[in-house]
Amino acid sequence: MSSESTITVRRLDQVSEAQIAALAMLLKDCVDGGASVSFMSPLSLEKAAGFWRGVADGVARGERVLLVAENAQAIVGTVQLVLAMPDNQPHRADLSKMLVLRSARRHGLGAKLMQAAEQAARGHGKTLLVLDTASADAERLYARLGWRLCGRIPGFALLPNGEPCDTSYFYRELPA
Repeated sequence: MSSESTITVRRLDQVSEAQIAALAMLLKDCVDGGASVSFMSPLSLEKAAGFWRGVADGVARGERVLLVAENAQAIVGTVQLVLAMPDNQPHRADLSKMLVLRSARRHGLGAKLMQAAEQAARGHGKTLLVLDTASADAERLYARLGWRLCGRIPGFALLPNGEPCDTSYFYRELPA
């Protein structure tokens, strides 16, 4: 990846089959790289595409915001904002599946995606965001962006290779 300035972040209000295929490749790349993002190795492109079709359905119903980061060639990152919350939590949203292609990391893309997600959350009247991660690199990013660690659960999930990993929970109160 040449430069952060060549990346655009945008919201997808409809998700095409071509975008589903690109997102499936992104998800597979992250799982192949060892990311604990709910999938085990080996992850087939078909299974990954099925996941993204479900996300696309949630986007169409207004239950999710799907943001993608793109360069001139492809989707290189994504994050979701889960808006569908219980009746007693209308002020809250979950951030989910913040993924960056391994070859596109360390160029500020994660921060751009997180800032775009926070802006989208504000646009939906959300004042509290919550996320979980099993990545030490992601933990450092979230802390740098003002997210607060509220706890760690040992052995909560599995890495794609089957090894147990801890999961950390973060929250961020959005300024009005």
